Amino acid sequence: MDFDGITQATLAFVRTHEAWGLPIVFALAFGESLAFLSLLLPATVILLALGVLVGESGIAFWPLWSAAVLGAVAGDWLSFWIGLRLKHGVARYWPLSRYPDLIPRGHRFFERWGTLGVFFGRFFGPLRASVPLVAGICDMPALRFQLANVASALVWATVMLAPGAFGLKWLREW
Repeated sequence: MDFDGITQATLAFVRTHEAWGLPIVFALAFGESLAFLSLLLPATVILLALGVLVGESGIAFWPLWSAAVLGAVAGDWLSFWIGLRLKHGVARYWPLSRYPDLIPRGHRFFERWGTLGVFFGRFFGPLRASVPLVAGICDMPALRFQLANVASALVWATVMLAPGAFGLKWLREW
């Protein structure tokens, strides 16, 4: 099954089984934020499409948004913790080993931007996979990391879900 097929199947499943929307959104946001899975799981398109599904079906926005925030926070926190524990050795593990420039690029970004880098790294594909790891590798204070992590997750979940959920309603009214 190709990516479009996976996206359509996920949307159809959530449309039919709304109760599964929360764990699915949590899992997608978690996977998109976890260093190893984000390289394999292109969840951004599915989350954007789920936002449209919210807008067209009347599924409650705030619970799904909360699931996305919690999943994103948990994924980055686990990535940070892995970086703390494994340090630079993390680059030897698959799938990171397939992207040898990923950790050095994340390190340069983190060294330049620090806490802001953790915040903005969530919004840029390859950096999303590496900046939390690098923050852990560099022993960033956990409180500073978590503040940037939570703040960026709040904005990121809104960017992922709100355009489809509220934009569609706005277009209909307009």
